[in-house]
Amino acid sequence: MRRTLIALALSTALLAGCGGDDEEQPAATPEATQEPASGGGGGEKVKVSAPEDGSLKFDQSTLKAKAGKVTFDFSNPSSVPHAFEVEGNGVEDETDTITAGEASVTVDLNPGEYTYYCPVGQHRQAGMEGKLTVE
Repeated sequence: MRRTLIALALSTALLAGCGGDDEEQPAATPEATQEPASGGGGGEKVKVSAPEDGSLKFDQSTLKAKAGKVTFDFSNPSSVPHAFEVEGNGVEDETDTITAGEASVTVDLNPGEYTYYCPVGQHRQAGMEGKLTVE
């Protein structure tokens, strides 16, 4: 009986010691998660794609997004090289040129009207462009 009480006392002491460590760790965890969140994470994602047949147009002729950081996920399923560029209000940024693949670009956008287009060769002049409205 005495050994059982000693074992129980030791177990309680060990568990109490472990509980102290658990109390310290949550205090550090919020700081670690707050830094990435305030460091520019989040934002809106907008999907846009070129047609599978390789024609010189986007599947969407208009896009909408909320002001702030916007990531454009561009998909090109065809063997014709394409890229996605957004321009307007002091912004001009584009994805890599891709063939049968995906690329993305993240831009910080203010409310207003923007143009997006394919900057490869004469694709824009052939009609591969659209209108982006940011609210």
